[in-house]
Amino acid sequence: MHVVVGLGNPGAQYANTKHNIGHMVIDEFASRVGSTLSAHRSSKTHAMSTRIGVAPGQPGEQVIFATSDSYMNTSGGPVKALMAYFDVPTEQLIVIHDDLDLPFGTLRLKRGGGEGGHNGLKSISQSLGSKDYIRLRFGIGRPPGRQDPADYVLKPFPASDRSELQLLIGQAADAVEDVLLHGLQAAQLKLHTSN
Repeated sequence: MHVVVGLGNPGAQYANTKHNIGHMVIDEFASRVGSTLSAHRSSKTHAMSTRIGVAPGQPGEQVIFATSDSYMNTSGGPVKALMAYFDVPTEQLIVIHDDLDLPFGTLRLKRGGGEGGHNGLKSISQSLGSKDYIRLRFGIGRPPGRQDPADYVLKPFPASDRSELQLLIGQAADAVEDVLLHGLQAAQLKLHTSN
């Protein structure tokens, strides 16, 4: 079993902001399987359980897709509680998050490493006591001029990016599916050579 968490902030005012790209990718998964996330009160998340890669005679890979009900900088507690509830080890966690250091639309997969100043990742690493989880980095680019990065990530995507955004969200979901079905190395090879 894997747990896939999309980072973001709760509330309608944040729904379409750059910082909530993780939530958008989780919504894409819910749409693909014709389901919705439900409140998982013991972990303070919204989650759904489904199977990926179901084929005749095969049960498929069970996956918990989730978003935290807490704000970005306190994501770690809910993520840890969800993983404890389903008894999933850190190595089976995939976190989808925005990344200022990548150009808009660039997708990268990696396991472990630093958090690059991302408060959601810092909170998760601290709560789990480990950085050994998989991350899907979704590039949002750097803020223009002297704009504060904290303000930039809480703004909606500009109109010039929105036409491409849904396609990129689909590609991000495909990359996560590849990790679940074929493993990280195969997914990295496919994503990084095509992206």
